[in-house]
Amino acid sequence: MTQKTTLPKVDTNEKTRKWHFLDASDQVLGRLSTKIAVLLMGKHKRDFTPNMDCGDFVVVTNTDKVRITGNKTEDKFYFRHSGYAGGAKTIPYKRQMENDSTKVLELAVKRMLDDNTLRGKRMKRLRIFSGAQTQFPLPKAAK
Repeated sequence: MTQKTTLPKVDTNEKTRKWHFLDASDQVLGRLSTKIAVLLMGKHKRDFTPNMDCGDFVVVTNTDKVRITGNKTEDKFYFRHSGYAGGAKTIPYKRQMENDSTKVLELAVKRMLDDNTLRGKRMKRLRIFSGAQTQFPLPKAAK
């Protein structure tokens, strides 16, 4: 008995993308971001292929109500560096949530995806909103 490996076609992946709407209120940041990363990669699908972009669209609302466990509210920092000497900046989690709560979830999901050329395409399919916003712009293919 011979077994054949079937690979999904690119146009089939584009046509079968679904929309997932998630509410982030009272959900743990890490658990929510892993769920989003799995949906963006397409690992929940039967025809998942690691080297193809077969994930779905994800819309997340109420990111300002996301919670984290433990003592991370005081201990967690976001680090970035400009590349110049003395260009390091750290922002505490609390201040980042006050400034832009969508950035917290976006960074968590981005860092869970593989660092390759597919990551940018997958992140474009993620829409994040801080409030309970119901009117958001959808791409023409979804309407």
